[in-house]
Amino acid sequence: MMSTGIMITSTANVKVKRLAALQKKKRLRKEEGVFLVEGIRMFREVPPKRVSEIYVSEAFYKKERDTLKKVLEGTGIEAELLSDQVFDYVSDTKTPQGVLCVVKRKEYTLEEILRCGSPFFLVLDNLQDPGNVGTIIRTAEGAGVTGIILSADSADVYNPKTIRSTMGSVYRVPFCYEENIPDVMDVLNGAGVHTFAAHLDGKCDYDEADYRHPCAFLIGNEGSGLRKEVAEKAGEYVRIPMLGHVESLNAAAAAAVLMFEAARQRRK
Repeated sequence: MMSTGIMITSTANVKVKRLAALQKKKRLRKEEGVFLVEGIRMFREVPPKRVSEIYVSEAFYKKERDTLKKVLEGTGIEAELLSDQVFDYVSDTKTPQGVLCVVKRKEYTLEEILRCGSPFFLVLDNLQDPGNVGTIIRTAEGAGVTGIILSADSADVYNPKTIRSTMGSVYRVPFCYEENIPDVMDVLNGAGVHTFAAHLDGKCDYDEADYRHPCAFLIGNEGSGLRKEVAEKAGEYVRIPMLGHVESLNAAAAAAVLMFEAARQRRK
């Protein structure tokens, strides 16, 4: 349903100040157990049970009233109307689409990740770029990855830039953060998951290995690669052969190559 309340027209409004803070502060998002999503696509795909609050601009409401009604039908949630100027203030994008959702997080444990479908995992070690992490999550859904494990020092999945890069996959791909990735590797290896490190020292090309059984790919930091103590735990090193003067691929691109090779093999 649509709010019949008065449109918020001041950036000094308490709700507006909180939204601006949630955009910028990881700690506040974690304390409240929420994250923010923007844009019509992310709005249409958000699981209704996880929607906490909806804010729309005046322009969006005039143009997309029917869409708003359809998505919110049965949720009992009333959208808050913001003036276009105030919406621009709380938006994290250069060209706001006029709809912003506060969404409840869905937390997974490592044990839950390991029980998700036919084991096909990613382990992200100290990835720092939010765009890379978001792109990897989106690509992982497309390739059929069943879960992602991130080191605690990796970029925040709930960073607004990461969220935008997932294009909605953040709603559907299970993931968790772990403090000690070498210990996680021991758990994976002990569970019969074959672990592959994307590594320049790989003796085997990525398309020569067998990924049809339970497997996990290790993807390292954009600049320095996998930490030694993590790489040493891998069951096998694989490399992506390069032509020209290119030494290696961007982390998200390398992850995509590996994931879709595994997906290709698993389709057979």
